Amino acid sequence: MNVKTVLVLLVLALATIFALVCVLLTRERAPGVCPHQPPEQDEDEADAAERSLVFADLSAEELAQVLRYLREHLGVPLVEASRALPSDNCVSWVEVQLPSKAEVLRFLDGGGARPAREALAVLYLGGQAEPNVTEYVVGPLPAPTYHRDVTVRKYGGKLPYHRRTVTAREYADVEELLRRELRRAPHFLHACCASDGSDLAALTTAPRGARSGDRATWFVLFHAQPGTGFFLSPVGLEVLVDHSALDLSRWRPLSFYYNGRHFPSAEALEAAFAAGDVAVVPVEKPSEQPLGSLRPRRPPGPPPPLPVELRGPRYRLRGNRFSFQGWSAAFGMSPSSGPRLFDVRFRGERLLYELSLQEALALYGSNCPGAMTTRYLDASFGIGVFSYELVRGVDCPYLATYVDRHYVVEAAAPRARRASLCLFEHDEALPLRRHFSDAHSGYYGGLRRSALVLRAVSTLVNYDYVWDFLFHASGALEVRVHATGYISSCFLHGRGTDYGNRVGPHTLGTMHLHHMHYKVDLDVAGQHNWLETQDMEYEAVRAPWPGQPLLQRPVLRRRRLQREDEAAFPLGAPLPRYVTFAGAQRNKWGHPRSYRLQLRSAPAEALPASSPMERALSWGRYQLAVTRRREEEQSSTSVYNQNDPWTPTVAFADFVDNETIAGEDLVAWVTVGFLHLPHAEDIPNTVTVGNGVGFILRPYNYFDEDPSVDSPDSTYLVPEGGGACDGHPLGCPPAAACAPPLPPFHYGGFTNL
Repeated sequence: MNVKTVLVLLVLALATIFALVCVLLTRERAPGVCPHQPPEQDEDEADAAERSLVFADLSAEELAQVLRYLREHLGVPLVEASRALPSDNCVSWVEVQLPSKAEVLRFLDGGGARPAREALAVLYLGGQAEPNVTEYVVGPLPAPTYHRDVTVRKYGGKLPYHRRTVTAREYADVEELLRRELRRAPHFLHACCASDGSDLAALTTAPRGARSGDRATWFVLFHAQPGTGFFLSPVGLEVLVDHSALDLSRWRPLSFYYNGRHFPSAEALEAAFAAGDVAVVPVEKPSEQPLGSLRPRRPPGPPPPLPVELRGPRYRLRGNRFSFQGWSAAFGMSPSSGPRLFDVRFRGERLLYELSLQEALALYGSNCPGAMTTRYLDASFGIGVFSYELVRGVDCPYLATYVDRHYVVEAAAPRARRASLCLFEHDEALPLRRHFSDAHSGYYGGLRRSALVLRAVSTLVNYDYVWDFLFHASGALEVRVHATGYISSCFLHGRGTDYGNRVGPHTLGTMHLHHMHYKVDLDVAGQHNWLETQDMEYEAVRAPWPGQPLLQRPVLRRRRLQREDEAAFPLGAPLPRYVTFAGAQRNKWGHPRSYRLQLRSAPAEALPASSPMERALSWGRYQLAVTRRREEEQSSTSVYNQNDPWTPTVAFADFVDNETIAGEDLVAWVTVGFLHLPHAEDIPNTVTVGNGVGFILRPYNYFDEDPSVDSPDSTYLVPEGGGACDGHPLGCPPAAACAPPLPPFHYGGFTNL
């Protein structure tokens, strides 16, 4: 090897070494994991969290103890609800029995004794001489020694057995009856639906019948295919089943409805078909990509943005109480009525004793019997029970905190709903407030709008409801609900489009309304509050300068309402633009410390008063009704109203009885909702955009200034800063130095269905 060759090889080696060194020096180092910086410890906060256990939902251990006690001490034989026949005795559900407000406030504020921890157990007693629904209070927990029947005290009498909710076992027995009956019309089923009946899904309707005491349900039949929603594939056949008898052998179909005609039995339908007297509209089985499929149609693209908390969450969760930048509240989930808050405080002052969802109504219109009779009262199905595990990164942010719940509903042991609530801080990508000054002096001041969000999602057969409580730095509390999931449809025939839009080959998207009802127990600057309304009108005045031109000047009109009747605002009627709840204290400027209630809603018309079931839905008469708080008026509705709306167990109209409300403990009952006319873009699912309603509670002279000025997130920039990030909390983010830890993804929501 000559010298020239050696020199060339040496140069190449040096160049290679130099290139490798450059790569190593310039290669971006992987960021480390961001250290967690938890919020500061607070002894008062810890004490408040311990005291908030008075509101806590029952633990799995407590639920198990209640079931054990009932089996051993009730004195009647109990059958597990999942196996119980109508003629058996069973435990339907168990939940916490909350103490009275007076007891709780003595404990929280007055140094009183901790109220006894108790459970409410609802039993269906079909094995009695007089079958009935009975409610027992069981306590004290965790080691029960007593039970007492509270049914008569709560409802003024015994609860008739026909008002009970429909159990999963009862639905299964009805479906078995339907399969037997459908086998009596094989040729018709083959012609209309390419089916023998075994692969059809039956969707329940409610209420069940036409008068008090009935238990007869229309079941709408659909083509079913695994992995997709059957709700968009009706086959045109609906069956009315009487399942009122305790003896299953006495259950029977009352009517078969197909394409605008009624037939008294499956045999009659089959005979009419054989005689050529049935106008059959063949409906093919769903294809590989059926109407309503949610399977992805494109491969994944670049990952979407991921909200991160560089130093960990800035809120604190202790048991059933959270705290965040001045806010704190206890939370829970009723098996029937869903999410609720208690003892809501801002800057240490209680604003609300209770804020809870009461009911969700879906009322349909159609020319099919099932849909035209449907008025779903979802609390009777279980808004809380059907809140399943949330999907990380879709239902809630990936790094949200997820909370487990436990229930006993038609079960022999407690069941877990893993990660069925979530808590997270949400950057709304909007300034809460801001101003750029270009007059007199230059500066910029602003505050990013972020809120703490508590969320649950309920899947009630076809619909999914996203329930949110949002806590803002301005002292405002926002309540929102969004509707998504599948629309409920029926078979398109006759003048079907008078009741909705065609959304498939044989599918009518049926018009319906969504109404949600909330209880808002306010304690604004104390327990004694006044309801005030404020609005404007124009007054004609002469200007106080030469020429005295005539002006139309806006003037403020204030009113303090004295009685419940004048504080009940009908749905659809104008609501005063400002509705405020005032305490006895005044702020620095002499105004009553108040909170304003602001509705964001476009509800449809309420059920006409002429309807025989209107009293069961009478909370829907009002967009807002303010009543004097009564311990016996715990809820605006009852789960038993669904199956007997003609003789409602609880009628909200009775709450509005013109009592005085001035200076009393007040409850605001709020209805929000919207009319939904399903259309092509509701396929496969209704989207949340444009399908959300709610209300806001916001300070109105409660403070001396906007409380968000104390936020540590405030930004203030001046020209002297030269554009540096010193005045901007996010101006110098440590993003390059670290990355938040991401937990591995796992979803177990298909267990314990």
